[in-house]
Amino acid sequence: MDLSDALEGETATAGATVSDQPMWPGQPNQPMWPGQPNQPMWPGQPGQPNQPTWPGQPNQPMWPGQPAPNPPTAPQFVPQQPLTVPYVMNLPNGCQDKMLITITGQVKPNANVFAINLTKGNDIAFHFNPRFNHEGKNVIVRNAMVGTVWGAEERESSSFPFAPGRNFEIKILCTPNEFKVAVDKSHLLEFKHRIKDLTAIKGLGIYNDVTLTSVFIEQLQ
Repeated sequence: MDLSDALEGETATAGATVSDQPMWPGQPNQPMWPGQPNQPMWPGQPGQPNQPTWPGQPNQPMWPGQPAPNPPTAPQFVPQQPLTVPYVMNLPNGCQDKMLITITGQVKPNANVFAINLTKGNDIAFHFNPRFNHEGKNVIVRNAMVGTVWGAEERESSSFPFAPGRNFEIKILCTPNEFKVAVDKSHLLEFKHRIKDLTAIKGLGIYNDVTLTSVFIEQLQ
């Protein structure tokens, strides 16, 4: 089943309309990703209406005896430094419906393999494993491991969006039935849940031949 079929089978939650549902890359007539035009801005961004300012900023009462505050300056963008690989993050609330993981970085020039794991203790709920020149071709393997036993592999070789030395953006969206993966704003694949207790999936690990620039977790509405 492709992504379009999967999305057509989903129904709106109680009290929600279709416009409340998150868009998945490549799907028509869906709301746009957070941060796109016509979407609410993150708190504290320029132009955000009705956002409170920090104490001491203009239009805020001053502490007695404090000098007048300096005029506000434009926000400064500070590039995030590369993160250390292996990279391990705790997910305190586990995985949930509409939880979105966004990973950006670069494949190393002489890359052989890299992996992203979502884990429940020592079990691996989702193993996403691009392999470069595996038996003469590029392939993406996904799998799960329960009680030290790997399940049946699922392989994707018709679409391989990674290349040595190239930047990437990977999005992993958790739904009630599966993980969906998009790369560089294009849907790539799905992986049906084999570990059903999603809230117990509390670990994220990234390994091998990549350099990371950011890892971001958000809960879509």
